[in-house]
Amino acid sequence: MPPLDFAIRPGEIWSLAGRNGAGKSTLLKTLLGLLPRVRGRLDRRDGLTVSYVPQRGDYDLTVPSRVIDFVRGGVDRGWSFLVPGHIARRHPIVREVMQEAGVLALARQSFSELSEGQKQRVLIARAMVSRPDLIVLDEPTSAVDPMSERRVFELLDRLRQRYDLAILMASHQMHFVPEFASHVIFVDRDDGVAVAGTVRAVMRHRAFVEHYGVVLSDALGVDAAPPAEAGS
Repeated sequence: MPPLDFAIRPGEIWSLAGRNGAGKSTLLKTLLGLLPRVRGRLDRRDGLTVSYVPQRGDYDLTVPSRVIDFVRGGVDRGWSFLVPGHIARRHPIVREVMQEAGVLALARQSFSELSEGQKQRVLIARAMVSRPDLIVLDEPTSAVDPMSERRVFELLDRLRQRYDLAILMASHQMHFVPEFASHVIFVDRDDGVAVAGTVRAVMRHRAFVEHYGVVLSDALGVDAAPPAEAGS
């Protein structure tokens, strides 16, 4: 896959696009340090706080947990659970992000009994309690209905604006990208494609049009037939 050169800044929403097996999850986990880099360089500014929302299948839903307890679990960083009163001091933040995510009324309910859309909003609240600078999400709307899907994207956009948050998310739902994302990373391991840039620049790249031409035409109102090449 060709090299990528991009920088994610506060207030930006980056959508990571590509078909199944294209390398999206691998790229996310490499950026998070969960997988070793094969080559290249990854720079983080000092003090950067990152939260990760994996695909929901990575959570064990057989463990009984109330929503409030599940969200509080996002407070712990490193050895912070050993600090007396750590969680208690974070209670106002827990309440604030649950209110923002629309899940405060669900605080005493069992997480496993929630709807798919409710679970996703709880996962986002959990990620937000540590006050991250960057939140990374892997397929955040893969199991929700279209209405809940829109609510998740609207929630992420509100959080971005309120907290000057940077967001990077892998998603198949390209029809929402022009409305909510500012930038796109498009990868395709089989075709050896890797492109990063603004939404308009990437969505006019020839390889992107070959995969999502209808989305491009409908969303941006441009002719998808003769796209210009974008830098990779």
